[in-house]
Amino acid sequence: MARQPTLKQLKYLCAVAEHQHFGRAAEACYVSQSTLSAGIQELEESLSASLIERNNRNVLLTSLGQDVVVRAQEILVDVEEMLSLCAAADEPFTGKMRLGVIPTVAPFILPPLLSSLRKEHPDFKLFIREDLSHQLVAGLHAGELDVLLLALPFPADAVDVMSLITDNFLLASPAGHALADKAALTTSDLQGEDLLLLEDGHCLRDHALEACELRDSQISVPYQATSLATIVQMVANGIGVTLLPEMSVAAGITAGTDIVVTPFQRTGVARKVGLMWRRKTPRAAEYRLLGEKIKAYAAK
Repeated sequence: MARQPTLKQLKYLCAVAEHQHFGRAAEACYVSQSTLSAGIQELEESLSASLIERNNRNVLLTSLGQDVVVRAQEILVDVEEMLSLCAAADEPFTGKMRLGVIPTVAPFILPPLLSSLRKEHPDFKLFIREDLSHQLVAGLHAGELDVLLLALPFPADAVDVMSLITDNFLLASPAGHALADKAALTTSDLQGEDLLLLEDGHCLRDHALEACELRDSQISVPYQATSLATIVQMVANGIGVTLLPEMSVAAGITAGTDIVVTPFQRTGVARKVGLMWRRKTPRAAEYRLLGEKIKAYAAK
């Protein structure tokens, strides 16, 4: 009777597929390269199939190998969720949870949330990964993350979402700017302005423009940045204006500057922030409890 693949062998294969290098894959699995190579070879023997093309320069998966990796990832996700389900069976927030969060939310919500969770649930282990939305969604589907905190909507297959917060956009402009003297703005006031935005790939950029019903052709974007903190300093130095999430202003992102923050007249100039998890996860109830905790904090 042929031997069945082990979970460890499947993990080794997925690591090789991700890193395309035996050495880096071994480091990611915390084993020696020889141990990983032997595990891959045993997997190929048990399946009676060639999964990897080896040469001196790189490592490539065969066509069959690519299909096996997809199934292997699904199996590893299912096993991880089974373990998490058992760990949290008696009481929520007693096992571990891997939370992915976008950079334009993480520093404004996570610190007080983590402090509260630690006090209320000392046995709960929450692991955080901060990254762009598309990377987080990829990690969710690969089983590397359990639940995401991000701006919605964001395209993803086979997921459920829970909307938590309506985060209004505010215009940040330097003192003395023409728009800084207004009590409230219309989105048409932004047309022709030098609007500083995050670079492509940050969902905040798209959500801000969509909320203001603006197209790239209607605004001037002289500079782009990778963080809100950088953009705030550019505004403070008179380079342009920007759109800031209200949660970042409440957290003090403009403190120590002479930046003027102005709301918009109409409602709906905002983004939605919420949770996303795999549709088939058995931990959905626990993620909803986490969502309620986040909503309660945001309402304070």
